Amino acid sequence: MALPPFLHPCNPTKPGYFNAVFQHRYPFGLSHALWWPAKLSTPETVILFIPGNPGLLDFYVPFLSSLYQADTTSKLAIFAHSHIGHTPGIEHLHVLPASRYGLTAQVEASIEAFDAIHSAFGIDTRVILVGHSVGAWVSLQVLKARPLAASAIFLLCPTISEMAKTPNGRRISWLFSPHMRTIVSKLSYLTRILPVWFLALLHPSWPLSQVLVLRTLLQSPRSILAALHMAHDEMGTIRDLDIDLLEMHRDQLWFYFAERDDWVGEQRENVLRSLKPDSENVRVVHGHHGIPHSFCINHGEQLALQCCEWLDDYRALQS
Repeated sequence: MALPPFLHPCNPTKPGYFNAVFQHRYPFGLSHALWWPAKLSTPETVILFIPGNPGLLDFYVPFLSSLYQADTTSKLAIFAHSHIGHTPGIEHLHVLPASRYGLTAQVEASIEAFDAIHSAFGIDTRVILVGHSVGAWVSLQVLKARPLAASAIFLLCPTISEMAKTPNGRRISWLFSPHMRTIVSKLSYLTRILPVWFLALLHPSWPLSQVLVLRTLLQSPRSILAALHMAHDEMGTIRDLDIDLLEMHRDQLWFYFAERDDWVGEQRENVLRSLKPDSENVRVVHGHHGIPHSFCINHGEQLALQCCEWLDDYRALQS
């Protein structure tokens, strides 16, 4: 199956999936996209994956490829949609205002991507949102905007309340201020002299493919600035837990919490208290030992199997 009409091919091509771009309406421009087509037919279910921050999709290829391969129905397609401005080389050549990369813009772009799926495949195609980290919060905003169209939401290591009060929020939020993010993005020019082996030494547990993705990000001041601007917005915007939204859609939500997560911290307990997880229709998985918030680096296969199990549960509920 070829690319759907809302995506355009982007070099280089990849084995097993399409490398593509999504053309947003003005003024958002382009975002990077990956597409795994349904194997035998028009997709019965499409997963819209929304990453964390930074939103480089190449970090998630092992996870998404494993999820695609683990599904046995041959009727699943996966559309991974990056955050605008986060992917080096996928943007207009002229310098864009930082406001283009804010959290509100990313939510609007994700809603546009969601709508494109239904426009291409019809309302009978189920769309399941899968969000990691801040992508979980963005997924909930898509659900809020399209409450009748979203079939289910899988929330992986979700940062959906009080991000500034989490251990990492308290520790590094100063880096996201306008002055500091400009300095940090400019300093990235210095990383161009660092060889790959040096980055590999700094991250000895990372596969080489993930080290290369990191190097691509570090050598792009514009992408770093976009990610830091979005992070600044996250600290100020993601505050009170939207209990009404969770309660209204509790039967559509699946949660995965890492065993230890400094981007969630004590907020996990607040989410669980609000959900009353002893209820039958609340599905919460507490992470396995050693799987961190950034699961996509080394533990994509484990999370893919968890999502595949949730897919089977969802289909059983629909039958």
